[in-house]
Amino acid sequence: MTTPLFVQVRCKPGTTYDVANAISLREFHSELYSTSGEFDLLVKIYPPEGGDIGHFVNESFGGIDGIERTLTTLTFKAF
Repeated sequence: MTTPLFVQVRCKPGTTYDVANAISLREFHSELYSTSGEFDLLVKIYPPEGGDIGHFVNESFGGIDGIERTLTTLTFKAF
């Protein structure tokens, strides 16, 4: 299994539930959380091994109405 990556999602005002629902329907994530702070959602993803992560993230989140911005954090081997 690959190491996970985390994507924080900032939604346009009033669209967080719709965005979360759209992400859930696409079934590319492992876990999805509502968060406080600068971003509205936190998505844990195990990307396909050996694939282009940038392309994967773009394809996964592209076309979801209400997303204002994302921030992707890559992880490395756990200690």
